[in-house]
Amino acid sequence: MKLALVLGAVSCLVTGAALAQVTTPTSKDSNAAVQSRGGNDSNVPAKGSNSFTEGQAQGRIEDRGYSNVGDLKKDDDGVWRGRAQKAGTSVQVWVDYKGNVGEQR
Repeated sequence: MKLALVLGAVSCLVTGAALAQVTTPTSKDSNAAVQSRGGNDSNVPAKGSNSFTEGQAQGRIEDRGYSNVGDLKKDDDGVWRGRAQKAGTSVQVWVDYKGNVGEQR
């Protein structure tokens, strides 16, 4: 009788632990910060922890048609800011943690 109780208790513990491992995937299991549709989601940089390196930020800016990118510095909001040229005009540019690129206005 004692053996049956012990085996029953162990069986319940093992089943409970196995059920705790089950997760249900959702369609929202993605990281929007790394998705890129090739365009900006905003005209204002998003504040957040930015994992882009300076070189990656520069590359994103250049991919948007800017040249002579320089003086890139990450600010307290996690936004890379610097200067660049577009169509012969010097502009202030930024890259946020989502990879959006824009001009300071």
